[in-house]
Amino acid sequence: MDNSVLYKGVYISKELFDEIKNMRQLPDDEIDYSDIPPLTDEQLARMKENRRRRKKLENAAG
Repeated sequence: MDNSVLYKGVYISKELFDEIKNMRQLPDDEIDYSDIPPLTDEQLARMKENRRRRKKLENAAG
């Protein structure tokens, strides 16, 4: 018997699926971000607004 699960179009192990499911239920304040370096001022200056989100918001507004 195959012990895999289809998750977002990809077959993964049942164990990995359960781990993902548990992480998704973790509250934001319990997520450890310490291994992610902070963005530099240069990186922040290069950021652009997400056009898809803007269009979705504009369409929802009217």
